[in-house]
Amino acid sequence: MSTPLSLHPDRLFPADPTSRDIARRLYEHIKNLPIISPHGHTDPAWFAENTPFANATELFIQPDHYLYRMLYSLGISLEQLGISAQPGAVDQREVWRLFAAHYYAFRGTPSRLWLDSVFAEVFQFDETLCTDNADQYYDTINAQLTTDRFRPRALFDQFNIEVLATTESPLDDLAHHKTIQQSDWNGRVITTYRPDPVVDPEYEGFAENIKQLAEITGEDTTTWSGYMQALRVRRDFFKSMGATATDHGHPSAFTADLNKTDCEELFAKVRTGNCLGIDAELFRGQLLTEMAGMSLDDGLVMQLHSGSLRNHNPWLFQHYGRDKGADIPQATNYVNDLQPLLNKYGNERDFKLIVFTLDETTYARELAPLAGHYPCLKLGPAWWFHDSPEGMRRFREQTTETAGFYNTVGFNDDTRAFLSIPARHDVARRMDCSYLAELVADHRLPEDEAAAVAADLAYHLAKQAYKL
Repeated sequence: MSTPLSLHPDRLFPADPTSRDIARRLYEHIKNLPIISPHGHTDPAWFAENTPFANATELFIQPDHYLYRMLYSLGISLEQLGISAQPGAVDQREVWRLFAAHYYAFRGTPSRLWLDSVFAEVFQFDETLCTDNADQYYDTINAQLTTDRFRPRALFDQFNIEVLATTESPLDDLAHHKTIQQSDWNGRVITTYRPDPVVDPEYEGFAENIKQLAEITGEDTTTWSGYMQALRVRRDFFKSMGATATDHGHPSAFTADLNKTDCEELFAKVRTGNCLGIDAELFRGQLLTEMAGMSLDDGLVMQLHSGSLRNHNPWLFQHYGRDKGADIPQATNYVNDLQPLLNKYGNERDFKLIVFTLDETTYARELAPLAGHYPCLKLGPAWWFHDSPEGMRRFREQTTETAGFYNTVGFNDDTRAFLSIPARHDVARRMDCSYLAELVADHRLPEDEAAAVAADLAYHLAKQAYKL
C-alpha cells in the first residue's frame, strides 16, 4: 500500500524553534548556489553522447553500489539486479519491481533521502515507491527519459551544475572528454587522474598495466626513471584535458621517502606483479610521496581516499569485479603514516593535499590537528559510509574546533548516481546550515558570519580548493 511522498521544507533543520528559524534564513541564501562537483564517478560517455538513459533500472540501480549492497545483504543476488548479466538477459522491469518490493530496507538511510528527493522533485511523484506503484513509477520514469528535457546534458543544466569532475585511469584515452570539449555544449565536465591501476602492485593486471603505460607514453617502464617519466607524461596529458586534481584510493595513508637506489630495487621487485604484501604497501607509500612531488611541479591538487579495505568479499570480487558494494571501513593511522610525505612537502604552500577518511575516530585526534597546522593539508568532507546527515554532523563537531571551516573543502558528492547529485548537495547544505544555526543560537557566531560560512561551504571552498 502506497503512502504520500512529500518533502518537508524543514527537513534536517533543528527541532528547536530558535535554531530552526536561523537555519531557514541561512539556507535561503545558499540553496540556489551552483553545484561544484569536484570529484565523482559519473560516466563521461553520458555527456559526450547525450543519448537518453535507457530505463529507470539502468539509471537508478545498476550504477549505485549504495543500493545494491543493501539489496545483496538481504539475500538478493547481483544477477537478479542485472549487475553481471549480458545486455537483454534480465528483464529490467522485474529488477525495478524487486527494488520497489524492498524499498522499505532504505528507511532512515541517506539513500532514501536522495531517492525520495529525486522522485519528488525531478519526476514529480507524490506517492512513496512500493510494490503497488512499481510499474507506474517505471513507466512514468521511462516515458520522461525519452524526452529532450531528460537527456544528460539537459539534466546537467537543470541541476545548475557549474563543473563536474569524473575519474579516469591513466590508461584511459579520454575520448569522451575530447568529444565533450569539441562539442557546442557549454557544460564543464573535466577528468581526474586516478593512477591506482599503475601504482598499486596488488591491483588486478598491474604488470600488464605497466606495459600498457609504456606503449601509451613511449617510455621504458622497465626502469624506475622511465616509469616515473611515464607517470609524468600521463599527468601532463590529463592536465591538458582539463584535470585539476589527482586521486589516490589507497587502503592506508602510509607514505615513504626512500632513496633512489632503494626505489629502483623495490620497483624491480614489484613490477612483475609478484611481490609480498609488505612490498606492495611500501611501494604504494613511496608512490604517494612521488605523486606529491609531481603535484608540486605541475599544480594538480592531490586527493587521498584511504581507510577502505576494498573487495572484502573475495568471492564477490572474483565473480563480479571491484566496486560491487563489498568495500569496508577500517582503522587508519595518519599522524605517523603521513609523516614521511609531510616531512618532505608539508610546508610547501604551493602543494595541496586533500585527505578523506572512513575512520571517523581520527577526525579530532589526528586529521583536524594535522590540517590545523600544515599549510598543504585540507580535509575532505564526510565520505562514503559517512556521507549522511549524522556523518556530516560528526565531521563538523569533531574537526571545527581544531581545523576550523577553512581547512576543509566544502562538499564533495563522490557519486556514480548522476540524478542524486543535487539531492546530495542539498542534504549537505541543510546540515551545514543546521550546524551553523546552533552556533548562532549559542551566541558563538554572528549570523552574518554564519551566512558567509554557509556560502563558502556550499560553493566557494570547493571551487578554490580544486582550482576551479
